[in-house]
Amino acid sequence: MPRTGKHSERHYTDRIGWLRAAVLGANDGIVSTASLVVGVAAANTVKSGVLVAGVSGLVAGAMSMAAGEYVSVSSQADTELADLTRERYELEENKDAEQDELANIYVGRGLTPSLARQVANQLMAHNALSAHARDELGLSEIHQARPIQAALASSATFAVGASLPLILVVLSPKNLMIPSVVVGSLMFLALLGGLAARTGGANIAVGVARMTLLGALAMALTIVVGTLFGTVA
Repeated sequence: MPRTGKHSERHYTDRIGWLRAAVLGANDGIVSTASLVVGVAAANTVKSGVLVAGVSGLVAGAMSMAAGEYVSVSSQADTELADLTRERYELEENKDAEQDELANIYVGRGLTPSLARQVANQLMAHNALSAHARDELGLSEIHQARPIQAALASSATFAVGASLPLILVVLSPKNLMIPSVVVGSLMFLALLGGLAARTGGANIAVGVARMTLLGALAMALTIVVGTLFGTVA
């Protein structure tokens, strides 16, 4: 029997934009703040000093993530707009050549020349710029650059991620602060890696390992640096 009802196939590519920004922000928030506080704590700093350093890192990091994502994704959006403007001009000036170009793209994908020509003609009759944007330039609504969305997602998730090690600092006694922050932060990173992998349809074990190993390396290095500076001081 033919299948009826709504199309139930799931795709993950529509999540690429916000998922990348969110995972990047949360990961940076946890890793940078946890590394900062354990490094400062390893230098024999009092608990209040560790908290001040951590909160300062949270605020500065969230603002930096927002600004960096906005500038980066805005540059991508500017490039996309420039390409679309140029394509619109070419369609106005030499539509036949653009139609040939589109047909050749479809031939390269496996269509016969005659069918490729029919497809190019019909798509250009419907929306020429959209057809060229998608098939010539590789641009689509799913992958469209959204600077504000990326900036907000990165800064918000950075702040959330950074707050987790700070909570551990507050709850831990001074003599257990470093191991508590390290172990707790690695658990948060493992959870984040698994959640990001599941949301994006990737291998969960790989996502967990990738997050935790890099986070452990970052914290280990800052502990070494903090210990050396604490010894010198």
